[in-house]
Amino acid sequence: MSFVDELRWRGMIHDVMPGTAEQLEKELTTAYVGIDPTADSLHIGHLVSIMMLKHLQLAGHKPLALVGGATGMIGDPSGKSEERNLLSEELLRHNQECIKVQLLKFLDFDTSKPNHAEIVNNYDWMKEFTFLGFLREVGKHITVNYMMSKDSVKKRLETGISFTEFTYQLVQGYDFLELYNTKNCKLQMGGSDQWGNITTGTELIRRKTGGEAFALTCPLITKADGGKFGKTEKGNIWLDPEKTSPYAFYQFWLNCSDEDSKKYIRIFTLFSQEEITALELEHEQAPHLRALQKALARDLTLRVHGEAEYEQAVQASEILFGKGTTETLRQLDEKTLLGVFEGVPQSEISRTELEAGIGMVDFLSEKTGIFPSKGEARRMLKDGGVQVNKEKALEDSTITSAYLLNNKYILAQKGKKNYFLVKVV
Repeated sequence: MSFVDELRWRGMIHDVMPGTAEQLEKELTTAYVGIDPTADSLHIGHLVSIMMLKHLQLAGHKPLALVGGATGMIGDPSGKSEERNLLSEELLRHNQECIKVQLLKFLDFDTSKPNHAEIVNNYDWMKEFTFLGFLREVGKHITVNYMMSKDSVKKRLETGISFTEFTYQLVQGYDFLELYNTKNCKLQMGGSDQWGNITTGTELIRRKTGGEAFALTCPLITKADGGKFGKTEKGNIWLDPEKTSPYAFYQFWLNCSDEDSKKYIRIFTLFSQEEITALELEHEQAPHLRALQKALARDLTLRVHGEAEYEQAVQASEILFGKGTTETLRQLDEKTLLGVFEGVPQSEISRTELEAGIGMVDFLSEKTGIFPSKGEARRMLKDGGVQVNKEKALEDSTITSAYLLNNKYILAQKGKKNYFLVKVV
């Protein structure tokens, strides 16, 4: 299957310039996508364009990831209602290095292969450009009428757009020209909101060199309810485990709706049509088992975080459904533990008291308030309805520092679903 056909069945094509498919069938073609380096990690919104590069490479073509060190200093008006903050060169360089590490998990950078992936930074060729030089080399070839016709500019004219952002499409267009001249890059890809910027590049190449270049965009990914893809109440889902824990990353995919999962599994995994059809059939026969969501969450968590982190995320997820053990609980790092039990009632006890030992009944009532009275705590303990750290609690037990998880927490549970996290201070 050709690259364009592969993207089409996966629902990953919004616009494609005539002649693009023919160019890709004719020869090994270099293509690029731009990545905004305004943070030191990619988030899952970036994965759409990264997967486009992945499929391109699998089809035998050469992928370039352009880290926008220069354009990141300006800001793209596309889809934005206001200007962004400008970043320093030092911070942009740091962000670029962090992004490189994450791209290694998706693309093949083996230089012995003719279609090996490369990372380029547009700051490298923009930093020496003088303003007058840019006007002569670029501004002379694109009319203001042409620039004003772009949707990204039209939408911002109502709220106001600076000259800086107005000229963004010229800077991005010059990137394409530079890569066309130095890397023989003939295709630029991106989200559908980038169509105007990309076609400015193809026009600049045509006017400056007489050559032909191409454009391909994918739809902007949204959730079935119309919400922005990749966003939660806390913000973006990041690939950096320090920003989004592997557990929270896994949970994001696991909690996708059935409708979204059918779309996402085509876009974000490399499963074949046959594999996806089989998964969909399995899901339809037993929707409550969430076969689609589990396959999606497994594939992405393994690729982004690795086997050990995936296994821990699965074990952590099972704790809330009664399948976890004390040993599982003890293996969780603090961030994952707090992620699993986010929102459950918390109380505090002193480390001094704990080291001296606290009777189980006192611990559950007076010390933590898990039960309103000692009598109620005793009744529940006798009925076997209390667990501490996933083990059945006994009335004559004593809580000591040996119970601590991560040297800081104790988990109590009454009944099947009522959890309490006790923090030792």
